Amino acid sequence: MRKNTIYLDYQATTPLAPEAREAMLRWLSGPDDLSFANPHSPHAPGRAAAAAIEAAREQVAELLPPGGRVIFTGSATEALNMAIRGCGTRHVAMSAIEHAAVLDTARACVAETTVLPVGEDGLVPEDAAIPASTGLVAVMQVNNEVGTIQPVDTLASHAHAVGALFLCDAVQGAGKLAPPEGADMIALSAHKLYGPKGIGALWVRDGVELAPLILGGGQEQGLRSGTLSPALCAGFGVAAALAVQRREDDAQHIESLWETAYNILEKWDLNGAETVRWHGNLNVRRDGLDVARLMSDLRGVAFSAGSACASGSGRPSHVLKAMGLSDAETKSSVRLGFGRYTTLGEIADACARLNAAAAAQGV
Repeated sequence: MRKNTIYLDYQATTPLAPEAREAMLRWLSGPDDLSFANPHSPHAPGRAAAAAIEAAREQVAELLPPGGRVIFTGSATEALNMAIRGCGTRHVAMSAIEHAAVLDTARACVAETTVLPVGEDGLVPEDAAIPASTGLVAVMQVNNEVGTIQPVDTLASHAHAVGALFLCDAVQGAGKLAPPEGADMIALSAHKLYGPKGIGALWVRDGVELAPLILGGGQEQGLRSGTLSPALCAGFGVAAALAVQRREDDAQHIESLWETAYNILEKWDLNGAETVRWHGNLNVRRDGLDVARLMSDLRGVAFSAGSACASGSGRPSHVLKAMGLSDAETKSSVRLGFGRYTTLGEIADACARLNAAAAAQGV
């Protein structure tokens, strides 16, 4: 398929890095080279596949603090489920703007939950009250809808002060920001950092014990039974290594894209803090805007009216509502996500089209 759309939905998923794709192809060959072998088998082809997985595990670990282990999962959602269900707590405190993988899992399997509010800036206060009975605190590093960067290291210290573990959803921050050093568990997703879909990871600090999420074979350190894909692991590993190598260059490119978009969209209101955020996420609103019409008019630009996970629900964004926006304001908001492969020309063109389409609506 030829590219004829400007892609600005990097929070939903990122393009697969060519280097990651190349690493995956080595493990997707036919029967002649035995690269299809089960990595949990003891013969030579199996051991080769297992070695590729362990190499990838080391590469992913470079994104994370020292003193922990990386457990491969099928997604970050699975990783978050593993952490919440596996730690055995009866009381979870979580921010109001967490991903549904945290909110829904905690509400489904924990006896008591506490919601930590956020301000109009989309930030959890550093002095947020954590009940003494809390066993696990869950706060994401970078919000997926508005891009605000949470004070996770400070909140982790507060969690530890009441004897709780700290879980950080770092899906949007991994490979872009320094890892949350104070966390006890960190969830990652490969396809949010230019790796393949279908694989994530949970980092678990040494000494933290979890009950298995999936039984049936004892793979992945006894916590997640099932045959691992060497191809997916290899792609994840190379994507992680690239993120480490390119972090400074990627960050500089993002700043250029942000400045271009922010200046062109000067008549739009920014949702969330301007500075304490990842600048690859631009969530803006224009009062009176019909977003459904906007998306229909701009079929050549791929952007979002909210998170991909909640699209089509018809409900106002729980993130924007938690920040104090009205239903009308949430429904007039759009999210632009850009990254490594977005060009300055694309972002300028897309933002000019957004302005023109909004003006055509008379707003």
